[in-house]
Amino acid sequence: MLEQRSFRDILGRFATGVVLVTAQTPHGPVGMAVNSFMSVSLEPPLIAVCAARSSTTWPAVRSAGGFAVTVLGGQHEDVCRAFSTRGADRFTGGEWGFTRGGHPVLRDGLAWLDCRISTIQPAGDHELVVAEALEGGLTGREGPLVFYASRYTELASAPECV
Repeated sequence: MLEQRSFRDILGRFATGVVLVTAQTPHGPVGMAVNSFMSVSLEPPLIAVCAARSSTTWPAVRSAGGFAVTVLGGQHEDVCRAFSTRGADRFTGGEWGFTRGGHPVLRDGLAWLDCRISTIQPAGDHELVVAEALEGGLTGREGPLVFYASRYTELASAPECV
């Protein structure tokens, strides 16, 4: 059987982008950094994220029924670290806006989506969450924040978009 450390090291060689998953709850905004994020479908527009069952934030996001995704740029490493630290005051840094659904988004992120949770499936020590993207936008042109081999790095700025 593949050992957990070896599995983690192998998967660490797969570069991933980093996003914030944020929601507005009756007790205020909550959020977490996620690197298990992907597109699922164009019609309907679906995305997926994986949330650790051990997360203290995920239950609040799940109970909100929806969330926003902010795609992070290379300049957001400190924000990402704050959203990855238990007990951190996550919403003090950066300028925040809100989607029509009321979820917070980082104004200088590269892009954002406002999502409604469609399905949640147990997946080992995580939950696989599929959500419908209701609206979104492009907000930045910097290079993305990338997680590779347990470290943050960044890529060059995005090429001109058509």
